[in-house]
Amino acid sequence: MTIKVKICGINDEPALQTAIEAGASYVGFVFYSPSPRAVGTELAKRLAAHVPVHIISVGLFVDPQPEQLKTFLHEVPLRMIQLHGKETPATVEQIRKLSGLPVMKAVGIHEAGDFDRVGDYEDVADMLLFDAKPSPKAKLPGGNAESFDWTLLKGRNFKKPWMLAGGLQADNLATAVKQSGALIVDVSSGVEDRPGHKDPGKIRAFMDVAKRL
Repeated sequence: MTIKVKICGINDEPALQTAIEAGASYVGFVFYSPSPRAVGTELAKRLAAHVPVHIISVGLFVDPQPEQLKTFLHEVPLRMIQLHGKETPATVEQIRKLSGLPVMKAVGIHEAGDFDRVGDYEDVADMLLFDAKPSPKAKLPGGNAESFDWTLLKGRNFKKPWMLAGGLQADNLATAVKQSGALIVDVSSGVEDRPGHKDPGKIRAFMDVAKRL
């Protein structure tokens, strides 16, 4: 089975076009202003309009306010919401009902005990994303080029589909998939030549590895 890929943090047309041509299954737009990958409404609207129907456009939000979310969803044609903050299961459920879109909840992982709270999110989210839990000094909830022990996922079963994120790049993707059992992966900083700028060559290299797995 081919590994599906989400290229997250896209903020320009060359990166989007490369992701589409290389075969990404998901493309992500970051609506979190502290991130170097953040996009505004107008840019996101323009980029999302070019996403083919067979690719899922994902909007990444961090602890969004309902009114803020309504504004973005009214303007930008997204097909999935990713919540990457400290949202509670109740908040996830509320946003899912408010938006009418599938919701993916990111869960930070550092040790086995971090999976204890996954069950509560499985009941309300459509999809899960397992990312490295940010270090205390990290300024962002994700996209920090940090990974976790992928073997913590090996043999675990979840009620909902899940993605693996955190420190992935072309050089370690095969190992990450083998150790975790992931069938869907999410990459952001691992296909950049500097923070916030996607490198088309790195996107293609990452996708080439995914296709061979």
